[in-house]
Amino acid sequence: MNSSWESLKILSDSTRLRLLALLLKEELSVAELQEILGMAQSRISSQLALLRQAGFVSDRREGKKAFYSLRPSLPPRQLALLKAACESVAELPESAEDRASLDRSLQKRRQVSEQYFNLIAGRLGRNHCPGRSWEAIGHLALRLVPAITVADLGAGEGLISQLIAHRAERVWCIDNSVKMVEVGTELAKKNGLANLTYKLGDIEQVPLPDKSVDLAILSQALHHASHPQTAVDEAFRILKPGGQLLVLDLKEHTFEKAHELYGDLWLGFKESALHGFLKQAGFQKVEVAAVSREENEPHFETLLASGVKGGK
Repeated sequence: MNSSWESLKILSDSTRLRLLALLLKEELSVAELQEILGMAQSRISSQLALLRQAGFVSDRREGKKAFYSLRPSLPPRQLALLKAACESVAELPESAEDRASLDRSLQKRRQVSEQYFNLIAGRLGRNHCPGRSWEAIGHLALRLVPAITVADLGAGEGLISQLIAHRAERVWCIDNSVKMVEVGTELAKKNGLANLTYKLGDIEQVPLPDKSVDLAILSQALHHASHPQTAVDEAFRILKPGGQLLVLDLKEHTFEKAHELYGDLWLGFKESALHGFLKQAGFQKVEVAAVSREENEPHFETLLASGVKGGK
């Protein structure tokens, strides 16, 4: 709308002017406007439609909610006219009441957010938060890997190693599947990761020299080992003094079909069992903790175990 006469006609309605005065201060949903003004939704929606048609406001959808705000590209003359109209009624009781109701509505917004985080304080890592997945956090954490030598034992196609290799000096992927080694090698070549090497081998007899790596990883591989203790012993052997082992594996469960569906030899491990494997191998500073639980049945839980190889 370019006509000042038409703009004046729009602004001559008290409901529309009260709506615009609120939207000058904050983007608001229809429900919030309804609560602030104490009017029926149909009345507010019809007036907002006229304001949008006149070019005063714009709207956006957020799921099922519609939010309205002053149009960013409102012409200067039209904006000046609007502000003058709002200022002319600013001292009226209705305007003062609207401002107070707006403050309460915005305070309610903040309280909703605060109440949620107060409720889950101390449990945030165990509750679903949109965008806060372990996969996303893993991508972040893996970018922090220093220039070290890493052995991914039972790597499969090597998703973790593909990420680590962007920062690490050298990454070895060990897997007993010929096909996995072929696929992983092609993937590393495709991604230009010359420092990532796949080797055919068993995690219970790792084809790497003693004291040759800084970090060893057993990610969801230990429950496929015939002798888990042997696999952990091998990880200890190939680590340099001061090197670290990280184990991600399933917590002990009763889902028997895992043997058939996933080729699992072990139905996960107790925390005490993982702790025992690392201690018996000679690791120091051993820690074991549950880090995730799947929402869907059979509700698999994942444990993270870590240990450091002592000595010099």
